[in-house]
Amino acid sequence: MQKPHLTIGVMAAVAMAALSSTAASAQTVHAIPAVAIAPAHATAALDDPTIVAIFDAANTWDIELGQLALKKSHNKDVRMFADMMVRDHGAARKLGRDLAKKLHVTPTPPGKDFALYKDHVAALATLNAASGAAFDKAYIDHEVSYHQAVIDAVTTTLLPATKNEELKDLELKVAPNFQAHLAAAKDLQKKLEK
Repeated sequence: MQKPHLTIGVMAAVAMAALSSTAASAQTVHAIPAVAIAPAHATAALDDPTIVAIFDAANTWDIELGQLALKKSHNKDVRMFADMMVRDHGAARKLGRDLAKKLHVTPTPPGKDFALYKDHVAALATLNAASGAAFDKAYIDHEVSYHQAVIDAVTTTLLPATKNEELKDLELKVAPNFQAHLAAAKDLQKKLEK
């Protein structure tokens, strides 16, 4: 079994992300593949309430994208992946909310100027404009970059910023699921390229 490198808290790193657009198909639909970490000054503000809030928002937004894929995609594999995103991110979000309640942590939610919120809005717009195979490709490309950025960021940004041991434990508990998401998304990405 692989050592977990991903945590729920890594979703916070994704929350500091910016997506770049690239051409996805002849329909001029744009993919949403590049997710990057915010500037170093953003990490200074990371405390447990902020990490919990970002975690909640990031899970919610991936649930929303999964629900959109379930509505728009006709590809069985994409639909199965989207169903997994809705189910797993829903469960992770519940765990985070339950822990916040137990710890009496009031999450400090990001505002509408928050990078991940802006990226989510852009991703929704791009995906809403796409259809068919172009939608499937754009959705899966986004999921690959989203999960990869999360995995890459956790050890350098979020886990070190997490002070509460129970929150750290929760982050490590869900890590294997997010690693599995990335692997499944990459496999599906290859399959869609054929």
